[in-house]
Amino acid sequence: MGHKVVVISGSPSKKQMAMDKGASDFVVLSDPKSLNANNNTMDLILNTISAPGPFSKLLSLLRTDGTIVQLGISPEPLEVDPFQLIFQRKSVAGSLVGGLKSLQECIDFCYKHDIYPDVEIIDATRLEEVYGVFEKGNSGGIRYVLDIEKSKAL
Repeated sequence: MGHKVVVISGSPSKKQMAMDKGASDFVVLSDPKSLNANNNTMDLILNTISAPGPFSKLLSLLRTDGTIVQLGISPEPLEVDPFQLIFQRKSVAGSLVGGLKSLQECIDFCYKHDIYPDVEIIDATRLEEVYGVFEKGNSGGIRYVLDIEKSKAL
């Protein structure tokens, strides 16, 4: 589609998964060399992190006139350096998940471009196991879906 997709993570353990899914590049937020190599290179960052994080590091990756769209909700306020915003004309925006129409458009887009997530449907007997996967960072990138009907029958 003509865009360069860069995955940004706090850990290098997700690099192979990101590259396997089609990323052009990978940035590790905890690695100064990785950050420096990618400073001022991005036009748009979709930030899905829902935990307190290094927001200023993300801002440093944006080019002048770049935008971060905040999709994850952190329990703590974001710390934003106004100098990064003002002098480099960087922007921060936010977005909620859309309604059914937006969801259907997203599904149609993914289908058209052969974009499929790695999903595993589980029942309630596996919740503890999956929680353990999340505690370790879910480096496989699998999205787990709880089958409520099957779980009720247990």
